[in-house]
Amino acid sequence: MKEKKEVTIYDIAQLLDLSTATVSRALQDHPAINKNTKKKIQDTAKEMGYRHNNFASNLRKQKTNTIGIIVHELNSNFITSVLAGIEKISTEAGYDLIITHSSESYKKEAANVLNLFHKRVDGIIASLSFDTKGLDHFQPFFDKNIPVIFFDRVEENSDNAKVVIDNYKNGYQATQHLIEQGSKRIVIVTANLNRNVYAQRFKGYKDALFDNNIAFDENLVLIKDLSEKCGREAAEQILAMNPMPDAAFITNDFSAAVCMQTLKEHGIRIPEEIAIVGFNNDAISKIVEPQLTTINYPGIDIGEIAARNLIAHLKGDVNITQTNTIIVKSDLIVRKSSLRKG
Repeated sequence: MKEKKEVTIYDIAQLLDLSTATVSRALQDHPAINKNTKKKIQDTAKEMGYRHNNFASNLRKQKTNTIGIIVHELNSNFITSVLAGIEKISTEAGYDLIITHSSESYKKEAANVLNLFHKRVDGIIASLSFDTKGLDHFQPFFDKNIPVIFFDRVEENSDNAKVVIDNYKNGYQATQHLIEQGSKRIVIVTANLNRNVYAQRFKGYKDALFDNNIAFDENLVLIKDLSEKCGREAAEQILAMNPMPDAAFITNDFSAAVCMQTLKEHGIRIPEEIAIVGFNNDAISKIVEPQLTTINYPGIDIGEIAARNLIAHLKGDVNITQTNTIIVKSDLIVRKSSLRKG
């Protein structure tokens, strides 16, 4: 079957005996075109199956109205909420999104960066994988002054724009809270300490112990991938410790919930025998029993702030190369999983 020829504005103009300029303006809803003429042109275009050629238009403007997103995973409440924030702001501003994920692999992340570069996206919003070191793979964007904003997982020593929370403060807060509830043997379950977010939460944990004259014990540091399996494994390791820890700071709510459930299956009472604090304030933190004390990590705010700043830069309203770090407010939410004292 022969493919139908693509309808152009010239075809519409010829049919209606109008100039191509009039047709073009009407299809862009230009206020200078008479309302009845505009409706007639738009109705005819619809009947003829006309499609606006974004590709040709973008080539002329040297702009695609597309933002590239690079995340380390998609199966995450936090990332989903960040994407919702980005989508809200970008849609309002008329930008499309291309979303890629690295599956925690630097190699895949670098391939995604190159792919988005060749797709000529107007800017990038990115969160780095576990094993990414340095930002050399983003150099093509930097060389062409295409804006890049990093969020959550970032290279702390770079000059690039970053949207983060104070992970150090939150790690300290979580640990200090457990100490104030009478805990002295606190296990931390976290991820790769080469990544800024986990390194900073760990530093906060260590400093809170030091400030309260509690000796740091490396046997109480469990480095995991913060998955469902990690939650079960962490619980089994905690149960095998002698003496057993009286508290756990688990830097991911889902892993914390699975760990709690596994401990309860072994007859451990929470918070009486072990107090638990998570991280992120995911929906699961309110569903588990007892409800989980956690750090509120406002993903929607992170996404909205990153998108708003990137789009403002693209419009020429701000220059993100002069912005270093935007710190978004995050705080401890105390619930029953850690509360031993009123």
